[in-house]
Amino acid sequence: MSNQPSAAASARAFVPANRVRGFGTTVFAEFSAMALQYNAVNLGQGFPNFPAPDFIKRAAQEAIEADLNQYARGAGQIRLVNALAETYGPLFGRELDPLQEIVITTGATEGIFATMQGLVNPGDEVILIEPFYDSYSPSVIMAGGTPVYVPLRATEGTRRASEWWLDMDELAAAFSPRTRLLVLNTPMNPIGKIFSRTELAQIAALVQQHDVLVLSDEVYEWMVYPEPDGAPVEHVRLATLPGMWERTLTLGSAGKTFSVTGWKIGWAIGPAPLVHAVLMAHQWIPFTVATPLQEAVATALEQAPKEDYYQWLATTYQAKRDKLLVALEDVGLTPVRPDGSYFVLVATGHLPVPVPEGTRRDVAVARWFTTNVGVTAIPPSPFYSPDHQYLTDNLARFCFCKTDEMLDEAARRFRAKLG
Repeated sequence: MSNQPSAAASARAFVPANRVRGFGTTVFAEFSAMALQYNAVNLGQGFPNFPAPDFIKRAAQEAIEADLNQYARGAGQIRLVNALAETYGPLFGRELDPLQEIVITTGATEGIFATMQGLVNPGDEVILIEPFYDSYSPSVIMAGGTPVYVPLRATEGTRRASEWWLDMDELAAAFSPRTRLLVLNTPMNPIGKIFSRTELAQIAALVQQHDVLVLSDEVYEWMVYPEPDGAPVEHVRLATLPGMWERTLTLGSAGKTFSVTGWKIGWAIGPAPLVHAVLMAHQWIPFTVATPLQEAVATALEQAPKEDYYQWLATTYQAKRDKLLVALEDVGLTPVRPDGSYFVLVATGHLPVPVPEGTRRDVAVARWFTTNVGVTAIPPSPFYSPDHQYLTDNLARFCFCKTDEMLDEAARRFRAKLG
């Protein structure tokens, strides 16, 4: 008789690494699956369902045909970083060094992760302004850092994203000797707020006072809409403020700009020492990014000014935003009018939605929209820390980066169930 223990007896129960043990499935996976199950119009996950511009699709096909299919330079295909330097140099008011001040990442999400890995030490604190893109906090945690949360505030019944404010005293109190980095998102997901020059100057003053670095996530930079009276809304790049270039990394995204989210081409722009730190992490994450797609994005950046593409993009999205706002208002819902991005928050406190015990109200409301109305929303609570999730109880998030036909069908369903 063998004295060897059985496999079942000797095996220990599997436990994942501590750094990921608390992570669950993303809210986007859950609600996209629910949208399929109930044949709902999916205005939840923010990806365009319309074709990308012909000129960028042709460029990708031509790059593949030209056999640009092997590893690219780790920091980015030369043609792409040159195109980015040409595009962004005037926007930052400086001549950019494409080889030292730009790194290409696997989407802006990897740019976030690589930034945390390259800049944040275990025990460092990172200030996150709520609501925040849901990858920020896990990226900080996996780098060994500690997120410190400061929420935006809004008065009950607020109708404008610009009226959500950051309490500067509350922000000032969040800094400590351990603060290493502050993350800013403007234009902002999910509110659609664009931080004003005055707000950014106040943030910059605190950052410089405490000698802190900044990750400025500006992936919705071209989706900026005028005031109702036609007055322009200004998107100010934080790195252009006095004293901020030296301490700011700015993220951009081809996925957002050219409606190719599946390509996962992003970039980080900033001073050479910060970009190098991101590159040192990036080289061990994906090593490099898809070569033909980088070439195609370079072509798109070169052609965009000739096509007046950025103005077309803003005008197109403004029309889609307005179409969704009208559809929501027509059935008595109260949307928060965004100045940027492609998201709309909606007040839901008046809806008689049953909330099962143990379920957050915004989650119950989002599920109700899918199952009862046939239009999928995203609950905003995953964009907040647990202590501040109560702020989202009466909110839902819809996106308008969809075809007009899809938005019209959502409007029809709203009218049928809520009108």
